[in-house]
Amino acid sequence: MNDLTQLDYQLHDHVATLTLNSPPVNALTRVLNDELTLALDRISELDDVRVVVLTGAGKVFCAGADLKGRASVIKGPGDLPAHSRRTRECFHAIRECAKPVICAINGAALGSGLAMAASSDILIASEKATLGLPEVDVGLLGGGRHAMRLFSHSRLRRMMLTGMRVTGAELYRLGIVEACVAPDELMPAALDIATAIASKSPVSTRMGKHTLNVIEDMSLRDGYRYEQDMTAQIAKTDDAKEAQRAFAEKRKPVFTGR
Repeated sequence: MNDLTQLDYQLHDHVATLTLNSPPVNALTRVLNDELTLALDRISELDDVRVVVLTGAGKVFCAGADLKGRASVIKGPGDLPAHSRRTRECFHAIRECAKPVICAINGAALGSGLAMAASSDILIASEKATLGLPEVDVGLLGGGRHAMRLFSHSRLRRMMLTGMRVTGAELYRLGIVEACVAPDELMPAALDIATAIASKSPVSTRMGKHTLNVIEDMSLRDGYRYEQDMTAQIAKTDDAKEAQRAFAEKRKPVFTGR
């Protein structure tokens, strides 16, 4: 990960921390977009990583698309569709990362920042955090479909049509984030959850996330059938057998990821 320039990477005890670092407001530049996609794709295949914490440097999580750099990216025919595709894939890289992603929202997460949060598996917010869709103020659209996974019909439309931001405290009241904590407690709280996930079988957490992604748009019958099929597969793994032995022997399991 030494080739990353706008994204900081740290690994400790199977927990990878990815910090958006594109001053001054962590706007989603083309570089940051591509580096985030690259890092998450790599993490999917790194056995040492079991869970990811995604956060932002400074006071802002991500202020949205890099409007100032838009002209340098979109210069001629074909550039806009290519740019749109790269942006879509960045968000899907979060959702489709083989490892669970915890989003620690340290400040404003607007537009693209909201889409990153909505694409993550578990959300936790600072008291300084806000989610918003400000595109209406700059003649654009974007992020509404991602936001539908978080907000109710009326609230989402109010956000998209007025540009209103939702605070961390309100996000917690609505059940969108796991907690709303003081800024200096954000990373410890996120890392507590990450550590709990990292202690589980990486086979189970990986297949668990994959299964939840697949069944999200299925019917109840089809979704539960798929989940049962995945349960049968997990039961055949070494980790599942170790978990059952450890339970019977009243000891902590030792997982190998196989």
